[in-house]
This record gives sequence, C-alpha cells and structure tokens, in this order.
Amino acid sequence: MKNKKETIWNATFIAVFIANCFQNLGQHMMNSLVPKYANSLGAATWLVGFVSSMFAVTALAIRPFSSPASDSFSKKKLLVFAEILFMVAMFGYSISNSVGLVIAFRLIHGIGSGIAAPLCLALASNSLPEDKMGSGIGIFSVGQAISQAIGPTMGLSLQGALGYKPTFAIGGAIMIAAIILAIRIPENPNEERQPFKITLDRIVAKQAVLPGLFMTIVSTSYATWSAFIAIYGEAIGVSQVGLYFTAYAIALLALRPLAGKLSDKLGFDKVLIPALFIFALNLVALSRARTLPGFILAGILGAAGYGLCQPLCQSLSMQSVRRNQRGAAGNTNYMFQDIGMLAGPVIGGAVVDRLAASGTPKVDAYSHMYLLMLIPLGLALVYIFFVRGKIKENIQAAAAANTQQAG
Repeated sequence: MKNKKETIWNATFIAVFIANCFQNLGQHMMNSLVPKYANSLGAATWLVGFVSSMFAVTALAIRPFSSPASDSFSKKKLLVFAEILFMVAMFGYSISNSVGLVIAFRLIHGIGSGIAAPLCLALASNSLPEDKMGSGIGIFSVGQAISQAIGPTMGLSLQGALGYKPTFAIGGAIMIAAIILAIRIPENPNEERQPFKITLDRIVAKQAVLPGLFMTIVSTSYATWSAFIAIYGEAIGVSQVGLYFTAYAIALLALRPLAGKLSDKLGFDKVLIPALFIFALNLVALSRARTLPGFILAGILGAAGYGLCQPLCQSLSMQSVRRNQRGAAGNTNYMFQDIGMLAGPVIGGAVVDRLAASGTPKVDAYSHMYLLMLIPLGLALVYIFFVRGKIKENIQAAAAANTQQAG
C-alpha cells in the first residue's frame, strides 16, 4: 500500500472503533440477559448453557463463506449486512415467548456475529501502522471494554425496571445506531481484493492457527464464567451482580492500552503468561464469592486475566499474516474462539446439573464448576510455552512481506 498511515487515530479507525462499540454494547446486553431469560422460561441449566452458546453454532457455520467474502468484497457493505442481522435477532428476542424461539433468534444472532466480528478486526488492523499494531488493537479493544462496562449493567437494570421484552427492543434500537455508524465507515479505494473462492486457505490463515488454538482453550473458561455469572449471583442473593461487569470493564479500560504497549515493547509472551495466572485467580475468587465486594474483586482480576489475553491474541493473529490475508486471519481467530464459546457453557451447565442431581447445593455446584475451568487455563499455559517461538517467527516473516509490499 502506498498510503502509509502514521497515526492510530485515522478516519477509518475512528469510524470502525465507534461502530464496534455500539455493536458490542447491544451484544453484551443480550449476553447477560438471554441465559437469564431462558432460565425464567423454565429451561434446565444445561439448556440455559445451550441457549447461551447457540450463536457460536451459526457463527462457525457462516465462517467458511464470510472469510473469503471479507477479502473479496466491500468490507463496509458486509458489515452493514451483519449489523442488520444483529438488529433482527434483538427485536426477535423481544417477541419470543418460548425457548425454541429464543434459540432461533440466537442462531440469527450468531450469523451476524460470525460476519461482523472478524470484519471489524480486519478493518481496524488494515487502518493501523505496522509498528503500532499491538497498541492499536489494544485501543480498539477498549471499545469492547466500554461496552462490557455499560452493556450488562444497562441490560440487567433495564430488565429489572421494564422487563425482558422492552429491554430486548432497546437492544434492537442500539443496533440501528450501529448500522448508521457502519454506513459512515470510509471505503478504501486502494483495498487489495482477491477473487472470491471458497478454499481452505481463504477460510483459515494457517499462521493464525497457533494463537487461535490458544483462544479456544482460554475462551472455554471465559464462556462458562460469563454465561452463568448473573444466575450464580442471583442464587447467592447478590442483587447488584451487574457491578461485576462494571468493575471488570473499568479495570479493562485502564489495562488494555497498557498491555498493547507492553506487548509491542517486551514481547507478547511476557504479558500473556502472567495474564493466565491472573485469570486463574479470577476463577478462584468467583468460586469463593458470596458478597458483592467478592464479585467486584473477581471482576478486576478477570480484566487483568482474560481481558488481556483476548486482544493480545487478536493482535498476534493480525501480525502473523500478510495484509491481504487479514480477513482470513480475523476469521481464524474468531472461529477458534467460537469453539470455546460453544463448548464452555454446555460443559459448565452439564457439570452444574450433574452436581445438583447428586445432592450438591446449587451455589456449591456453580462454585465447583468455576474451579473446574482452571483445567483449560493450565493447558493454555503449557501450550503457549511450546508455540511462542513459532508465533514470533510468523510475525517476523509477515512483517518483512508487508514491508516489501508497501515498498
């Protein structure tokens, strides 16, 4: 590319950043409410986990098509289409009176997520200078942190005041704002596009597989924790559990930009490995939490744990490939993350049901389930020790290729 960008805050990055904020605001509202709503409709705990993770099924199913499309067609137009699907899903939740309907609209939600998330990541990364990729993706993910700060608390507060269906409709209205913002993203006339074809290398960027596998392992624990946190808090009797998400996101706002800078300066492994240990402390704190301050402490630890692992892995995926492969790289990152997001709640819900059936009190069953999620984190720690050298080699090779292409 001849148009070399020297600053993170260019017009495209700003537009994508704001659109992504609105998209994630609506999504985080729904992610805290949909499992709770399914529970209120009488779903068993395993089915609550199933409903929560259903969006990952269609997100995975659409990726073989969305990834080649993102590198072949207008990313902006594809993003607008995805935001429309988000809107349909959220208005759909507002008219759902059965678990079956909730699942149906959750599947539509997943299609939108499968298209939109990697598109936003690719649009943002392509607007960034190569030497500021870690910092830029860290700042980009702050938008997700803002959404996490506002979304769950807003959703739970609105649900308490207005009920589920009006709150779902408000989420749909927020997605209308996201659509308008996506329309305002500038088109890149110099964007390099490949002919559309569905092949393995267009769906999965092989250099992004290593950080992607790490995301599968870690997001299994994260998805379990996030799917059941509102129900867990309710079972304990903590009425303001939404403040957990607020504490998580406020800490994230402070830590994510710093993590990106440290990763650019010191190397990703020197940030990623400590983050895993802190994530483990988050799960231990959650398993022991019985009061609101305990939940708030766990939220802060979660921000310093998983909250740092996610953007670093996104950055590694983008840095590991050539510029014209970043649609596939973003798709690869989210595909592997979706696998964890699909597996985690189903496994966690089954564990809780099994323990409850054996006579374990419900609160204790959730506590044991959170402790069980330490196992994936141990596997992730071993894994990153083995593959960090190869990831660094891929990053160096991609940087050299991008420099040669820019020249």
